[in-house]
Amino acid sequence: MVAGPRIRTDGPRMVSVPLSLEGKVLVVVGGTTGLGLSAAEAFTAAGACVVVVGRNPDSTRIAQERLGDKSRGVTGDASLPEAAPRAIEDALSAFGGFHGLYHVAGGSGRKMGDGPLHEITDAGWRATLDLNLTSLFYSNRAAVRQFLAQGTGGSILNMGSVLGWSPSPQYFTTHAYAATKSAVIGITKSSAAYYAARGIRFNVLAPGLVETPMAKRAAGDEEILAFIKNKQPLDGGRIGQPGDLDAAAVYFMSDGSKFVTGQVLAVDGGWSVSEGREPGGA
Repeated sequence: MVAGPRIRTDGPRMVSVPLSLEGKVLVVVGGTTGLGLSAAEAFTAAGACVVVVGRNPDSTRIAQERLGDKSRGVTGDASLPEAAPRAIEDALSAFGGFHGLYHVAGGSGRKMGDGPLHEITDAGWRATLDLNLTSLFYSNRAAVRQFLAQGTGGSILNMGSVLGWSPSPQYFTTHAYAATKSAVIGITKSSAAYYAARGIRFNVLAPGLVETPMAKRAAGDEEILAFIKNKQPLDGGRIGQPGDLDAAAVYFMSDGSKFVTGQVLAVDGGWSVSEGREPGGA
């Protein structure tokens, strides 16, 4: 019989969890407000240099001021093919590297014609797909091309939504938006499989309802907030805050997740496993 490896029993095992981002250069597409800006602040606090991309020049300037010397701001429309490559070029020229992309850009297409399937306009469908899916395609493609050119691995984190698989037929009826968030999972998982051998990782963060500029309609509706209290019952039952996703974003950008790809992490306060009714309700 061949003896197995000896296991030390003379004391506690020391475990090192590398969640520092020291030395990392990251690009956050949609990083000038809301979830993206909160994550960018967490990235710089963990030691990274960050390039943030936003459509509004004022928001971009304010974000860079908040983030400080370890950041750069790029004004650009993520749904156009040149925005992400330009941000990656800025990362390389300003900080000498590129290690990860966090794609947050997107939003509701309600005002553009999204809604229940029978009400979605042709323009609303196209605009919602461009906002949430075409923009992600452009940024992910640019990141992969750079990683391949460098001959390195890297981390790509995409913003999903629980609405991609856990619908809310009463309060959140933007079906084009739900379609894009389902597609985010599809492109992330298929890309994760294809590029794993090259060390390029793809994962998804999927929030529930979070208080951001995009969520003003829901965040100001008392009936929806009453629903959320039971649908997102964690921490007393509440709407999420951008900072609730920061630790997970840092994890996926760090070497602590170097053995993780193709995963969808719901940071949703319990949305995915809750009915949204009072306990014991019929």
